[in-house]
Amino acid sequence: MRTRFAPSPTGYLHIGGARTALFCWAFARRHGGQFILRVEDTDRERSTDASTQAILDGMKWLGIDWDEGPFFQMQRLARYQEIADRLIAEGRAYRCYCTKEELEAMREAQVSRGDKPRYDRRWRDSKEAPPAGRPAVIRFKNPLDGAVTWNDLVKGSITVSNEELDDLVILRADGIPTYNFGVVVDDIDMAITHVIRGDDHVNNTPRQINLYRALGASLPHFAHVPMILGADGQRLSKRHGAVSVLQYRDDGFLPDALVNYLARLGWSHGDEEVFSRSQLVEWFDLEHVAKSPARWDPEKLRWMNSEYLKKVSAAELVAGIAAREPDTHAAIVKAMDPVAMTEIAIGSWQLLGEHRDYLHELAVDHLAPAQVRAQYLDEKGRSIIGALAAELASVEWSAASVKAALHTFVKARGLKMPEVMMPLRVALTGRTQTKAIDAMAAAFHRDTVLERLRHAAQG
Repeated sequence: MRTRFAPSPTGYLHIGGARTALFCWAFARRHGGQFILRVEDTDRERSTDASTQAILDGMKWLGIDWDEGPFFQMQRLARYQEIADRLIAEGRAYRCYCTKEELEAMREAQVSRGDKPRYDRRWRDSKEAPPAGRPAVIRFKNPLDGAVTWNDLVKGSITVSNEELDDLVILRADGIPTYNFGVVVDDIDMAITHVIRGDDHVNNTPRQINLYRALGASLPHFAHVPMILGADGQRLSKRHGAVSVLQYRDDGFLPDALVNYLARLGWSHGDEEVFSRSQLVEWFDLEHVAKSPARWDPEKLRWMNSEYLKKVSAAELVAGIAAREPDTHAAIVKAMDPVAMTEIAIGSWQLLGEHRDYLHELAVDHLAPAQVRAQYLDEKGRSIIGALAAELASVEWSAASVKAALHTFVKARGLKMPEVMMPLRVALTGRTQTKAIDAMAAAFHRDTVLERLRHAAQG
C-alpha cells in the first residue's frame, strides 16, 4: 500500500489540499503502508521556495508526516526525457512541430464549424521533414478507438471513449513534462498503489490510464474525492475560509481539531463527530467517503476547536501565551494567577486567542463604562466596596478564605448577596457578567484586588 500527496508549490497549503493529504495519509497508515510526498514544481513561473516551505510547514503543523520525499519533479527531468524517447522509439509518441499560431488557427476553425476544439493529429503519422530550427513538443499517440473504463473507489465504474481524447502533449519543447505525463512516470517509479485526489482530476484519469498501458505498467487504484463547497454551494474560496492552514494556526485553532474537522468533511464513521487521530487511522476507509461535495461550515469548525480546547489543561494554555507572547504574559501575571483564572473559565473559548484576550483584558482593562459605574458604584456601592477592601486586606489569600470572607461580610451587614457581588464584580473586572466572582477575586493577586476596590470606592 503506497499513497502520495503531490502539491504544486504555487501557493500555500489550502483546505482542499490538506484534506486530500489527510485522506492519503490516513489510508496508508491504516493499512501499514507508506505515504509519499512529491512536489510538482514544473510551473517555473509560479512555483516558489516560499510556497514549498509553506506546504511543508502546514503538513508538519497538522501532524501529517511522510515516509519518503519530498521528491521534486524539476530534479527528475532526465527521467521524463528518457521515458518520452522510449515512447517515440516504440511508436507510441511523436514529435509535433506546430507553432502557437497554427494551433490557434486550428482551434478557431474547429469552433467556427461547431467541432470540439482539439489537436488534429497532423504530425501523428507525418512523413514531412521537420521545419528547420523549429522546436518540437512530444505528443502521446492516444488510442483512436475503444474506451477507458476503471472502477473508481469512490465514484464507482467510469467509462470514457477514446474518441473524446486527443493526443496530449507529454513533454514540452523545453523538456519539462506536462502534468499528466509527469504524474504517471512518477507514480510508476514510486510504485504508487492508490491515487487518492480531488474529483477535478477525473477527466485526467483516462489519459493517464492510456499512458500506463502504453508503458506496460500496472494500474493503481483511483479514488476521486468530491470537492469542498462553501455553505452557499459555491466552490470553496478565500471568502469561505479557503486560506492557508497556517492561517488557522495563527487564528487560534488546534491542529488536532482541524484534522478532526477535515476528516469529517466528506467522510464519516457512523455518527462519530469528535475522535482522535489514532481512531481516524483505525477507522478510515474509502467506502465511506461521500460521493457528493462536502460543505464547509466555519461555525462547526469553531465548535470542534472548542471541544479540543476543553481537553487542554489550564497550565498548557497559559504556557502557550508565555511562549508566543511573553510581554502579554508578563502583564497578565502582574495582576493575577493566570492558571487559576483559566481554570475558572475553561471551556468558555472557541479559539486560543480568545483565552489570551480574556486574561489580558482582565489584567489591564478593568474600568467599567460610565453607565455601569453609575448603576453599581453609586454612593451605596462605593461604601460597600470600601468596607470590603478593608475586610479583605487581612484575609488569608486562598479561594476558600476569600469566599468565606465575602459571605461573612454579606451576612454581618445584613445585605443581600447581589448588593455586594455586583459592585465587586464591576469594580474588579469592569463587567456585569462573569464566572463566579468570589473565585475570580481569589485568582487575582491581593494587591490587585485591594487597589481596584479602593480606586472604585473613591469614585
